[in-house]
Amino acid sequence: MIQEKPRYAPHGIAMLVVLLGAGAACVGGAIAGAVSNMPALIVASVLMGIVDIVCLAGFFIVNPNEGLVLQFFGSYIGTVKDPGLRWANPFYSKRKVSLRVHNFESQKLKVNDHAGNPIEIGAVVVWKVVDTAEAVFTVENCENFVHVQSEAALRNLASRYPYDAHAQGDVALRSHTDEIAEKLKAEIQSRLTQAGVQVMEARISHLAYAPEIAGAMLRRQQAAAVVAARQKIVEGAVGMVEMALKALSEQHIVELDAERKAAMVSNLLVVLCGERDTNPVVNVGSLYQ
Repeated sequence: MIQEKPRYAPHGIAMLVVLLGAGAACVGGAIAGAVSNMPALIVASVLMGIVDIVCLAGFFIVNPNEGLVLQFFGSYIGTVKDPGLRWANPFYSKRKVSLRVHNFESQKLKVNDHAGNPIEIGAVVVWKVVDTAEAVFTVENCENFVHVQSEAALRNLASRYPYDAHAQGDVALRSHTDEIAEKLKAEIQSRLTQAGVQVMEARISHLAYAPEIAGAMLRRQQAAAVVAARQKIVEGAVGMVEMALKALSEQHIVELDAERKAAMVSNLLVVLCGERDTNPVVNVGSLYQ
């Protein structure tokens, strides 16, 4: 693969002074040859003037954060990155390559996650060219290559992880954003290294279930939330019942046999776990009647 070669180009102001001086000398030589009737001097001055005019085509401007790739009849000569007015061989072909930071947001891609659920996903990728030779000679269109490969990497990543974690410790697209972002960045970088591109950041910008299953997945999430809340309520209620029975036993307030304890536990759990307000019932008789 072709690697970037730094190339020094003389400062354009100095070369402009030299060429202007040479042009003035050519004009003076031609005039002197005509006055002295020296055809050879005239011809030499004209030829030198033509060369001087051709050399004027060697000037070019390099902007900050920009590289200029030089070629000579198809051969790679080097890359000039020094900003300002520069001069090089006028027969060199010159191609500008931006070294600025680029960013783009991918389209909302519809893919299946690791569990087979259709999801919509999009990402923002920040990148820049670090090797101008690879960016110019390895790929046809560097910017288009970055876009296509980034979307391909995003599809591949989304298919390897589920949308939601189904077990504790599982890596999921929705819950492990930082880890997924690092994996996405590495995935894209592995595809773009050959193009002389450095990926500075890659992060998911859009993530949602596909419309056809969004309603079902919303009900599933709501059910999971209800189950988790119920579990907490039951755990708390059991703890409170245990504390109540222990306090009654330690303070000798009342002695309860197994059947009365079961009835008390049942009543307390109904009161503590019920969704509605309880209505008290006064029992004026005995529990066994």
